[in-house]
Formats: sequence, structure tokens, C-alpha cells
Amino acid sequence: MPDNQLRIILIGDVIGRPGRDMVQRVMPAIRRRFGPHLVIANGENSAGGLGIIRKTAEELFQAGIDAITGGNHIWDKKEALQLLADEPRILRPLNYHESVPGNGCYRFRGPDQQTALVINLQGRVFMDPVVDNPFTRIDAFIASHPGEIVIIDFHAEATAEKMAMGFFMDGRVAAVLGTHTHVPTSDCRILPKGTAFQSDVGMTGSADSVIGMDLENIIPRFITGIGKKMEVAKGNLVLDMTMVDIDTRDHRAVRIEAVRLWESTFEQQLA
Repeated sequence: MPDNQLRIILIGDVIGRPGRDMVQRVMPAIRRRFGPHLVIANGENSAGGLGIIRKTAEELFQAGIDAITGGNHIWDKKEALQLLADEPRILRPLNYHESVPGNGCYRFRGPDQQTALVINLQGRVFMDPVVDNPFTRIDAFIASHPGEIVIIDFHAEATAEKMAMGFFMDGRVAAVLGTHTHVPTSDCRILPKGTAFQSDVGMTGSADSVIGMDLENIIPRFITGIGKKMEVAKGNLVLDMTMVDIDTRDHRAVRIEAVRLWESTFEQQLA
């Protein structure tokens, strides 16, 4: 990789213990094969499939994750309130009310002193509208932080809202990568003005599931309308990630690649 490039990886929503195990198993090979400067993981589902706690965050950090982003489930465990107040590497969406604990951005400093801002945003379409407008909030934030390399995890439901954010930020940030739906999309590209974009990176969890949750408890909901407690699915694990190379001279993306790693074959995939 040229000296003037910064390589970042965003790992899709990590689902419970199986997802954390997959991250721990695969991260050494990811570091060795791709040599990223910065690895981000969305961890809002890392504790039992909903929420984050100190233990799950520490496991991800120990595995080699540099920053953890969140979303609408970041508060599902009460412990998260104090955890986010204490740990700057764990983000909640920037567009929550200012009274909410934690931070919406994290400044990563690499070994060569190159810095990058990781920002977490949450959408409003088909989601709880309690958050501020993500477009106006990020517009003001970017205007007040000129000259920064910026990577955005846009945690949103609607593809249209994600695409609109990508084009709204095109040429102003290095990458807008979507999370939340747990299904990787095939639309990763570099937009006309140099911003890397993908509607959704995907997830890290069981491929034999409904977005990471056990089939036996989810499918009956669609048949009877009666809810059962959701359980995290196990087995046949995948890790979805997207890699972006950024030119540190003009802060534009020069490459984007989406990768799905399978539990059973990742060693061959990364050989």
C-alpha cells in the first residue's frame, strides 16, 4: 500500500457471543492479510443480540478492534449509560440529544500520527424519530471540522435515506457506510466526488438465521403474530466487512471492497 493511503475496515453488526467469537477468530488473519490502519466494528448487538456491555466491548477491543459504533440498540442494556460515558472508543449516534451520555465521534490516531474521525449517525425513516435530523446535524459538524479524514457509520433502515446521505456527503467525507439491516448490499462504489459508499455492510453472526436470530423463534412471529423471546443463532458464521483505501492528501477514497468471510473457509479466503 502506498505511504499516502489510509486503509480502514468496517465490520458489520456483531451479533451476540457467536459474532464476538467470529471476530476474535478472524481478526488476526484480517490484520495479516489486509494490513488495515483502522478497524471499526458496529457493536450495538454484541451483548445477547441487543445492546452492549463492558465485557462484550472489552472482548472486541482485545480482538483488535480500534473503535465500536452503535445505533438504536446501543442503550438496550442499562450498563451502556455509564460505559459510553467512560469509554470514548464506543460511539452512540451523533444526532442524539446533547444530554445523552457518550460521544458521536472518535478521533483515531494511527502509528504514523495520521488521524481520522469516525462518526456514528442514525437515520429517522422507519426508525424512532427521537434523534435529530441526521442531515442537518452532520452538515454542521463537517463544517466545523474542515480538513479531517471522516468515516461515517450511518445506522439506518431505509436504503433511500442511506443513499441520500451518501450523495449529500459526497466529496466532503471519505466514506459513508451503512449498518443496521444486517444484510450486505452489492452497491459499494466510489461516488463521483470521491466518497466511498455502501448501503449496508452486513453482519457478523450466523448465516442460518433471520438477521442473526434463531429461526425457531422468529418464523412463528410471521405465522401467528405472537412474539417469542429472540435468541441469537449459532453455527455457520460469517463476518461481513467493507474495506476502504483513502488518499491522505485529498481525503478521497481510491478503493472500496466488500468481503464476506465464512467460519469454515476464512483461512483459505485470506491465505
